[in-house]
Amino acid sequence: MFSSTHFAKKALLLGSSMFAASTLLFTGSAFAQVDEIIVTAQKREENIQDVPISITAIPQKDLTAILSGGGDILSLANRTPGLYAESSNGRTAPRFYIRGLGNSDFALQATQPVSIIMDDVVKENVLLKSFPIFDMEQVEVLRGPQGTLFGRNTPAGIVKFSSIKPSDETDMSISASLGTYGSAKVEAAYGGALMPGKIAARISGALIRRDDYVNNDFTLEDDALGGFQDVAGRFQLLFTPTENLSVLATAQARDEEGTATLFRANILSTGSNEINSNYHEGFISYDGGANNPQSINSESYSLKIDYDLGNATLTSITAFDNASGDSRGDIDGGFIIFGPTNISGPGFIPFPSDTGNVYDTDQFTQEIRLASNGDGPFSWQVGGFYFDSAIEALTDPGFVPPSTLFDERDAWAAFAQVGYQMSDRTKLTGGLRFTKDDAFLHVENAPGGPVADTEISASELSWDFSLSHELNDNANVYARIARGFRGPSIQGRDVAFFGTVSTAEPETINSYEVGYKSILMDNRMRFNAAAFYYVVNDQQFTAVGGGGNNITLVNADKGVGYGFEADVLWAVSDNLNLTAGIGYAKTEIQDDLLAVPTCGSGQCTPTDAINANGFAVVNGNPFPNAPELTANFIADYRQPIGTNGMEFIASTDWSIQGKTNLFLYESLEYNTSGNFEGGLKLGLGFNDGQYEVAAFARNITNEVNLAGGIDFNNNTGFVTEPRIVGVSFRAKN
Repeated sequence: MFSSTHFAKKALLLGSSMFAASTLLFTGSAFAQVDEIIVTAQKREENIQDVPISITAIPQKDLTAILSGGGDILSLANRTPGLYAESSNGRTAPRFYIRGLGNSDFALQATQPVSIIMDDVVKENVLLKSFPIFDMEQVEVLRGPQGTLFGRNTPAGIVKFSSIKPSDETDMSISASLGTYGSAKVEAAYGGALMPGKIAARISGALIRRDDYVNNDFTLEDDALGGFQDVAGRFQLLFTPTENLSVLATAQARDEEGTATLFRANILSTGSNEINSNYHEGFISYDGGANNPQSINSESYSLKIDYDLGNATLTSITAFDNASGDSRGDIDGGFIIFGPTNISGPGFIPFPSDTGNVYDTDQFTQEIRLASNGDGPFSWQVGGFYFDSAIEALTDPGFVPPSTLFDERDAWAAFAQVGYQMSDRTKLTGGLRFTKDDAFLHVENAPGGPVADTEISASELSWDFSLSHELNDNANVYARIARGFRGPSIQGRDVAFFGTVSTAEPETINSYEVGYKSILMDNRMRFNAAAFYYVVNDQQFTAVGGGGNNITLVNADKGVGYGFEADVLWAVSDNLNLTAGIGYAKTEIQDDLLAVPTCGSGQCTPTDAINANGFAVVNGNPFPNAPELTANFIADYRQPIGTNGMEFIASTDWSIQGKTNLFLYESLEYNTSGNFEGGLKLGLGFNDGQYEVAAFARNITNEVNLAGGIDFNNNTGFVTEPRIVGVSFRAKN
């Protein structure tokens, strides 16, 4: 943790160094150009410059660098403007935030306002969102409501993953990185024609692991925690019997075992948000949690059929997902020995907390749509969508018998989108979607006695309209208004702790956005920017923590956010590319009556007004886990050596996270400011990029960044990953 002054000095030094480097390396080559980026943000292949949505695309090479050393999907946090990700459940349950909108609910059945789409299939449950990233073509981050084409639970936006697809061209690649703490990531992929022009296949997989490297001082176990092993694979079969018909079948699976999040007791001191001396990277003192084990097994199957009817294409996407696993944790983050004089550590811990979970979830989705073909002034698509999911979650508090939740969700929707080219340079696009959404919760073995079943349903209309205009061949502007919604929610986790079921009505968002997209400097620079303002009505929040570490759903009257994003790619020369992005999001809860419990430990320092019930009035507070600032920078330099296809490679990437409040209430302890991380790679390429060997470092300055907190019986926190240094190898045909 750093003071704002220290952070500013670091940022200034970093910026100055990068500017100096770019100046020294600039050669003024007129041949360097930025590549065209194709996205599918509107379920069509389009140039990113032509889509009236704020989008950032992360290409394969940048993903490879970010994830070297064993990083998971959470590594995308702050790597693109306006996007943040965190998890208190380790590698298995990430939570995403776009433009400040997200959900801090750590229960596995929680609904999220950021949707994850993997190969055209929505991954609703957080367990499904965490599938390892490998053999990816690119990731698209779509900001703002996407309720017309992608539906419910997209009021904040979408993170869209696209894997490399089978083709007739033979393609083989392998990469491996080995680093400190036994960190490793090995990827392999092979694809090509089984019957040229008719059948193509691709198989790919990844092994991601790390050794246990954290000692448990309480049990005197060395290297007891911190490790994991994640094995995943994907098989794709593409069948094209005629020019008009394409059938893509995909199957993927995952098996992960390791350590869940390491909660660390009292690493925050009362009155301060700086990590204190109770934190030791390689040591922890757990008397419970069985060293925080975690596992997940998942499998997914999908079938995408495209049939070209001439003037239109009919598409069907059918998918089934299943995930199951378990986790357990020492939630208080330390130990306590009861006796004549209670002994605890590190710091004061009034009572122990050890919680376990076992879960199983299924999801089925079906989409059918018909989309126009051709280059006429009108374009259109219509379709329907069905969603059904169920999760069985057992919660074991340790001091009473476990209880089990059966959570079911289903929804159906009909949607349509129309585009009209009003002139050579002006296009109008509009869309509507009607959704019917139902949720049901059944509880068994609640320690407080029988719990009545809970049902909640809603139907909503979402829409968006945009107007885009080309200023010239290289620049355009757009304006977009959109309405999205998040379906109704039920939260029953607290019944395992003698609590009650809570519900939240659906939230709706009205979003307003203007943007500018341009290609500058003779196609050597891409600069895109957008400004936004949104109002969320009946915003769903989760009051997390308090004296019982509860999870209670609430609806705020309103939530308001405004800000901007900008990203730039500059092909400085044939040898040097610079990428940078910045996002600013100011968020505010607007509800005079909304009040929530503060820290149950009594060790934190709330700064909000406290009402007669002892609750914090959160009117005017920022949204939880909503960074005001996100920024990223990448410099990639490649210098040929001789004439035999050999080159020197140097790249560095940095991300910055500004002021972030961790809970609904504000306190001196549970917030962050100035978190940043950097990466570096130095290597050699051979045979015109066919082979590469390199040395790398992730979190190169070994920052200890606070990622989250638990406030119910002490000032517990958890931090981001330590520095990983290693070597990597890559080969492709």
